[in-house]
Amino acid sequence: MRRFPRLALVPILLLALSACGDDAPAEAVPSLTVVLATPQQREVTREVVASGAVEAWEEVSVGVELSGLRVASVEVEVGSVVAAGDVLLRVDDRTLASQLQQSQASVREAETNLETARRRAARVRELADERLVALQDAEQAEAERDNAQARLNTAIASRDAARVQRDFTVVRAPVDGVVSARSVQPGQVVGAGGELLRLIRDGRLEWRAELAEADLLRVDTGTPVRVESPTGFVEGRVRTVSPALDPQRRTGTVYVDLPDPGPLRAGMFAQGRLALGRAQALLVPNEAIVRRDGRAYAFTVEPDGRVRERGVSVGTTHGDMIEIRDGLSVEDRVVARGAGFLGDGDLVRVVDGADAADAANAEAASAGAAAGGDAATAPATPAGAGATREATRDAATGTLAE
Repeated sequence: MRRFPRLALVPILLLALSACGDDAPAEAVPSLTVVLATPQQREVTREVVASGAVEAWEEVSVGVELSGLRVASVEVEVGSVVAAGDVLLRVDDRTLASQLQQSQASVREAETNLETARRRAARVRELADERLVALQDAEQAEAERDNAQARLNTAIASRDAARVQRDFTVVRAPVDGVVSARSVQPGQVVGAGGELLRLIRDGRLEWRAELAEADLLRVDTGTPVRVESPTGFVEGRVRTVSPALDPQRRTGTVYVDLPDPGPLRAGMFAQGRLALGRAQALLVPNEAIVRRDGRAYAFTVEPDGRVRERGVSVGTTHGDMIEIRDGLSVEDRVVARGAGFLGDGDLVRVVDGADAADAANAEAASAGAAAGGDAATAPATPAGAGATREATRDAATGTLAE
């Protein structure tokens, strides 16, 4: 075996190591398959979105005007629809009925006394005219007649008052409406002035929303409103706008009449949209907008296939579209599907249709999972690397066998 000088091997080893390290640069692979959309200029309805409570248009509190009497019966339940004049409850009227009968007897007695006084006054006047009795006697008889008339009037007034008191034992609905609350039970002793039942007048509800100062000035009486409900939107119109604002919060109230409230009930909290008119707006799909750290972004695709993150100012939503107030133009190509998985500068592949994008991304994910499994089972040390390390050990000895 021949031995070569140690210095003669250095260029050969350098060429070998250089050949092992020269790999061709890998081709760039798109990180995601996406679908594009072009911002569209459309005529939309300008809306103000607000939240508020559903309340009764007018509530009527019902009670009794008597004290210390027992409730005999309650004729309605919560939810009962009543008309004006319908009986709501009855109070025990035996005591008041007895007082009414006593007053009626007093009226009959006063009527009899008056009739007697009238006849006597007439006879005495005839005798006085014939100078058979003194004129003073005639005047006294006529005074007694007038007193009898006054006593009759007093008895009639007492009878009428007793009848009114007796009528108070039957509580009737003052207006048409729906019973919304009941706080009385049969046998309960009630007092005057307490609320026993509550009615929603005409069953009519309204939505009351708080608006900021700038938005409140844009709303007028009659403005169309859509209030969200569990089964869809309920249509309504602004009945009136609060003439004053809360000095602390700088908000005002709009009162929206709901002719057909549907599933809405008094006490619910709902969101509504007040239509302020028609205008042109730039719209993109809702899923094209990515929200991060409290800001909104959209991704546009450049000619080289890479995306650029653009900060945008968004407005209200219109179905599955959202208004862009600033940051995009109609010439931009916006990522409409998959934007939430992108970063600035990512390379993407563009396809037509959401199904094609989903299929391509699913295929790429499966291929990536398979490649990861192969890497886990491969030898930790490549053959090329081992050969390089062996050549280095021979070089250190200064000899190379033929």
